[in-house]
Amino acid sequence: MKNNNKKLILDVHEKPSFWKGIVLSLQHVFAMFGATILVPILVNAEAGEEILSPAVALFTSGIGTLIYVLCTKRKSPVYLGSSFAFITPMIIAAGKGGVASVMTGIMAAGLVYVIVGLIIKLAGKDWLNKLLPPIIVGPMIMIIGLGLAPAAISQIGISSGSSVEWKGLLVALITFLTTAIIIIKGKGFIKIIPFFIGITTGYVASIILGMVDFTIVKEASFIGMPKLVIPFKDYLPVVSGLLIIVPVAIVTIAEHIGDHTVLSEIIGRNLLNDPGLDRTLLGDGLATFAAGFFGGPPNTTYGENTGVVGMTKIASIIVIIGASLISIILAFFSKFTSSILTIPNQVLGGVSLLLYGFIAVNGLKVLIKNKIDFDQPKNIIIASTMLVLGLGGATLSFVKGDFSLTISGMSLACIVGILINLLLTNKETKEK
Repeated sequence: MKNNNKKLILDVHEKPSFWKGIVLSLQHVFAMFGATILVPILVNAEAGEEILSPAVALFTSGIGTLIYVLCTKRKSPVYLGSSFAFITPMIIAAGKGGVASVMTGIMAAGLVYVIVGLIIKLAGKDWLNKLLPPIIVGPMIMIIGLGLAPAAISQIGISSGSSVEWKGLLVALITFLTTAIIIIKGKGFIKIIPFFIGITTGYVASIILGMVDFTIVKEASFIGMPKLVIPFKDYLPVVSGLLIIVPVAIVTIAEHIGDHTVLSEIIGRNLLNDPGLDRTLLGDGLATFAAGFFGGPPNTTYGENTGVVGMTKIASIIVIIGASLISIILAFFSKFTSSILTIPNQVLGGVSLLLYGFIAVNGLKVLIKNKIDFDQPKNIIIASTMLVLGLGGATLSFVKGDFSLTISGMSLACIVGILINLLLTNKETKEK
């Protein structure tokens, strides 16, 4: 197929040569790798037990992207990786009901995507804009980032009551500075993978300082099955995590739309019209459901990989499929995936110090970009109420016999914010 899109070197349905395709696919793997494995590592560190496996995260990232490609009829060059938005809800859900609670919640979140996609197909998408205006989405993103801030401080080892371990603090500082320098000074492909480079540099520093125990790597076989966690085989689904995890899907749907809008600009095709938002949500939703089914973290569209498409001008869907297959293959190299588990907490803390702040600032950017008027009392009420509920540790628990259901602060903030927005009217709007 001839490329008529002057923006691109290879359009969506064009194919590179085999070896060039391998190299281009590896670029996407490098772009997504750091963030994809970071989510399970951070969740496990805070939960105090293995809830998610990095190997399974790589496996479900690849499987999820293939599902997305099929659902979008090979028209959208998107790569899916582990979602940071769900970290806090997964940690809370793990405390309520362990792996069963987390995975049930993830599968349910995936079904929310599917249901929203079906409603959009039948009724259009105007209702979604009314349900999720920027005044709801912005504070929710801020809550996600700021809610994770204590975890970063704890991992670095500078929280109240803890004695400072100077080697660890040095490693955290090296990781932080490396990542920050790449973000500010990096050029080309290097600029797209700051977290990968930051983690790698911090990890090497921690090895030099004698902070890494390689016992788990020595004991691991070279090749092995990822530790998949299957419902009804390894656990019985429970509802305790539903209202903790599911409401976050509302925010990630808004991010989904934003990411596809950006990619549409890059490739010169309106992906929200063709293949359509209903199909992109279907693909993302089924990918997240599959991730939960196999024991992986929720999937989301990755801005890093959108950046790779923009930088290389290669939008070939074959390259995305290649990256998916490489990710799946990596999941079976046990020596490699075991080495991921040896990364010290201080390395994670150094990169998280930036990452969680970035998430929070992105929420602020949503409010600024959409010119939210905080002279309007309604906007002040929505944002302030959501921030206090989301960051104040509010929870609502419903218990009846053996049945229990908990709404965490983040989910409660989302629900209350939506209700206030629907029930209250701005004075100026009312006068008009």
